[in-house]
Amino acid sequence: MKRIKRLFSLGIIASSVSLALVGCGTDSTTGTGDTGGDKKYIVATDATYAPMEYMDDKGNIVGTDIDILNAIAEELDIELEFKNYGWEPLFTAVSSEEVDFAVSSITITDERKETYDFSDPYYVANQLILVPEDSSVTKFEDLKDKRVSVQINTTGHGVVKELLGNTSSKIVATESMPLAISEMLNGNADAAIGDNAVINEYKKNNPKVALKTVEDEAFEKEYYGIMVKKGNKEILDLLNEGIAKLKENGKLKEITGFDVE
Repeated sequence: MKRIKRLFSLGIIASSVSLALVGCGTDSTTGTGDTGGDKKYIVATDATYAPMEYMDDKGNIVGTDIDILNAIAEELDIELEFKNYGWEPLFTAVSSEEVDFAVSSITITDERKETYDFSDPYYVANQLILVPEDSSVTKFEDLKDKRVSVQINTTGHGVVKELLGNTSSKIVATESMPLAISEMLNGNADAAIGDNAVINEYKKNNPKVALKTVEDEAFEKEYYGIMVKKGNKEILDLLNEGIAKLKENGKLKEITGFDVE
């Protein structure tokens, strides 16, 4: 009788454990390949790039890129979790599969496509020069003998290298665009170069700072894409499906204010 009771008790314990494990299994997961509403994807970003991605007063990651990804998530019935990695670490996070993909105003370039895959373009940008209001700079070539601040390993950094040389001591490369602008304001650089949306946003939010922007036709259009690990066709197809839907229903234009080719 004691043996029967003992077996009965063990059965109850085993059942309880099984139920507990089933309960745990209902949580959102990442990297399983499911595309249902309970699927969560982890997204890396550099939240220092207003208005594209930045932290609001409550510590939430917000911005145009985030609005676009949230709209895609709504179309695809998936869940997203954004994590602020910083610019250079987000590339490693994608390569190591620490995250599922990254969105951070990442321009699609041939060099980057050697290591990563990119979604279809969802945003068009170009480089813009920011200088003090009394600066004599009127075009990109005027920066040839000047110190220029940029965010490291961005396309802005790339165009400045082409002008000044890859190892030029006149290039002030910083970890973020706000720091690049600060270097210029502090007198450590004569100009700052970055994506037009970010430069214009800074100027708009700081009307009392005597600055002006300089456009140059030498800067080509740049196309942003969502970056995934090389060969991850499953997530790439999913993201492209979402972008296509936003283009078709007009939501992408509603968010960005313009059509994307």
